[in-house]
Amino acid sequence: MITWKDVIHFSTKGNPKPDKRVEKTEAEWQQVLTPDVFRITRKKGTEAPHTGDLCGIYEAGKYNCVCCDTPLFDSTIKFESGTGWPSFTQPIKENAISYIKDVSFGMIRVEVLCNTCDAHLGHVFPDGPEPSGLRYCINSASMTLQPKHTEDTLENS
Repeated sequence: MITWKDVIHFSTKGNPKPDKRVEKTEAEWQQVLTPDVFRITRKKGTEAPHTGDLCGIYEAGKYNCVCCDTPLFDSTIKFESGTGWPSFTQPIKENAISYIKDVSFGMIRVEVLCNTCDAHLGHVFPDGPEPSGLRYCINSASMTLQPKHTEDTLENS
């Protein structure tokens, strides 16, 4: 389980190595992403609180990076934080996310990126529920939900 101490370590000493890398030029990303998704994921933007499509959805599945389809979060660790953005307590794997110290807007925060393609996802804070105490505050536009289908559940039973 990743803790705040791990987050600070990754943001200052280096991130875990991703399983693979996806790299495209800015022009290539612009061709495959909508203008709003490009602004958020490639230009470090944000969506207005309570406006993202994934805020109030809690169905079973995996939340993947909208840019490269890498699994980032599982629905089992999503929670309602009251912030207006989807919130999670842990990434799906330790090396799914990279952490960057962010001192923009007169604050000190930790930005989270997809570790595969460097898409901006949001930020992580140390005010989440136990046991990790983390709150990954993620833009809906940075992710797609891959629902877990009933057939998958039956086959794996």
